[in-house]
This record gives sequence, C-alpha cells and structure tokens, in this order.
Amino acid sequence: MAALGSPLRTLRGLLRELRHVSGSAYRDTAAYRHVLAAFRAHRVTSEKLCRAQQELHFQAATYLCLLRSVRQHQALHREYHGRGERSPEEVAGLVGFRLPRQPGGKG
Repeated sequence: MAALGSPLRTLRGLLRELRHVSGSAYRDTAAYRHVLAAFRAHRVTSEKLCRAQQELHFQAATYLCLLRSVRQHQALHREYHGRGERSPEEVAGLVGFRLPRQPGGKG
C-alpha cells in the first residue's frame, strides 16, 4: 500500500464495499454504523489533535484492501472454477488464442 489518500476517500470506499456485500439495505447493518462512528470519533477538531487518526486511517485502508481483494477473488473464482471439462476451443478462447484450421475442411 503506497499512499493512504484522504480519509474521506477511504470511508467512501469502505461504504461502497459494504453496499456490495449487504445490498441496498447496507445502512441498516451494524458494520455501517460502526465505520461511521469510528470515523466521527477520530476526526481532527480545532480543540484537539487526534493522534489515533492516522492509525485508524491506516487500519481502514487495510480493511478496504481486504474487502476489495475478497470480492475480486470471488468474482474470479465464479468465472473460472468448477465448470468441469472444457473443449480445446473454449480453453484457447479463454487465453485469447484460436486453434489452427486444417486444410481440406477438416477443422
């Protein structure tokens, strides 16, 4: 993870991933309430300097990376796993190749 970016961008990314997991009713989940409460509790105000803000932001960015990676892994798993035996033409198409055609109309 190179740069953290802004905390607002991380919060929006977390909420987007929660929406992917929970559907349209993601605002009713305990995870949604917890994430918002944590970000509100660790924001910097004019009265205090919050030392834990960077720690929270790093943990949130790490958790966002985990959620995205799990979602992408599941998508790849659904696409490429468990279809049984495939024909040579289908396998060649998956990797972007075409099988050669034989002369004389045999292929």
